[in-house]
Amino acid sequence: MARSRSRRRQLPTEPVRAQIESLSHDGRGVAHIDGKAVFIQGALPGEEVEFLYSRRQRRYDEGRAQHVIQASPERVEPRCDAFGICGGCSLQHQAPDAQIQAKQQALLDAFERIGRVRPETTLPPLVSGSPWGYRRKARLGAKYVIKKEKVLVGFREKGTGLITDTTRCHVLHPKVGELIGPLAELIGGLSIRDKVPQIEVAMGDQTCVLIFRLLHPPAPRDIERLRSFGSHHGVAIYLQEGGPETVRPLEGEPVDLSYHLPEHDLEIHFLPSDFTQVNSELNRLMIDRALDLLAPAADERVLDLFCGLGNFTLPLARRAGEVIGVEGDAGLVARARDNARRNGIGNSAYFTANLYGDLEREPWLRQRFDKVLLDPPRSGALEVLEHLPPMGAERIVYVSCYPGTLARDADLLVNRHGYRLVSAGVMDMFPHTAHVESIALFEKKE
Repeated sequence: MARSRSRRRQLPTEPVRAQIESLSHDGRGVAHIDGKAVFIQGALPGEEVEFLYSRRQRRYDEGRAQHVIQASPERVEPRCDAFGICGGCSLQHQAPDAQIQAKQQALLDAFERIGRVRPETTLPPLVSGSPWGYRRKARLGAKYVIKKEKVLVGFREKGTGLITDTTRCHVLHPKVGELIGPLAELIGGLSIRDKVPQIEVAMGDQTCVLIFRLLHPPAPRDIERLRSFGSHHGVAIYLQEGGPETVRPLEGEPVDLSYHLPEHDLEIHFLPSDFTQVNSELNRLMIDRALDLLAPAADERVLDLFCGLGNFTLPLARRAGEVIGVEGDAGLVARARDNARRNGIGNSAYFTANLYGDLEREPWLRQRFDKVLLDPPRSGALEVLEHLPPMGAERIVYVSCYPGTLARDADLLVNRHGYRLVSAGVMDMFPHTAHVESIALFEKKE
């Protein structure tokens, strides 16, 4: 503790000038002071700023911009009053077009630096119609703050475990984003106001579910307050009093959550706790791009790894001869099968398998596939890459939520397994954040 206080006392108290050279992977401006990298919150490339140090370490320092001396032409006024404090966004001060271009450059830099590869063609970025009100999936913190004598609901502050003190969120879908204040008032009136640490948001095209995580059973009057809130605001209230298996409706039957993919005549149903893409409009664009790149033919077999609910599997089945979906979560596999049945799709099959484990006994591993789609989590698809060439896969489309692991896997596909990186580009799944969603096409070298 003494050492920590000593370090804090050693931080310079006067603002320091810096010229911002670039943007870090998490949306901070990068400068060098006396040859040492400094990551500065709230600064953009090309700007001259005054900043205060917030942390000093051996390899790099951190700071927060206090005054912009020379502003970048990319700088805009943030819409949210809590921007800079709330950890939900990091780039509201940068114009949306500049954000996506910076993400595109981050992807290309990762390919060269980590993967030692370069795409033959850079795909134009995919963007949705509006960068606001897009988020349909989220986990919001909740806490009764004794000193403030009120409940706070929202994303956590940057670099802390504290909940941001705000009344609305501009990136959440308005159905929820405008309820931040009312949700705080609701919890504040419960007898268990200090036993509600989290609210999970799950939205379909028509229905919004709010899952209240409870550390103590609610009293009858709490149930009535929750019921009244859901009825008044048109949201479905769920409770979670233990692990994920305890998620249940406040009362009555579970609601039917689903989203449509009209271009493919599909409706995909899911449970509130299932993984779904947060940005439904961008998801539709992403599916179309993936199918265009993979170009499945009516006589071809396609393998969809990390298939989830069938977000890509089912649209692929509309075009391909047969599609096999593989996913590690047995519940998602069950829902994928059910979605295939509901949509009248008979040319797809699904398997549950740990794609990071031993796959040698998996029946689908010994089959032949013309094309493969990969949509792994942040950790990437390293463990399955070696199995793809023996399957005969001539074309691979890789959807990624982290450029570092995509670049690492591209290195193996290109430099070890004999594929070309034909094209790649970013997709703005999370506007105003530094999150980089991307897609890449690999083809077998002749």
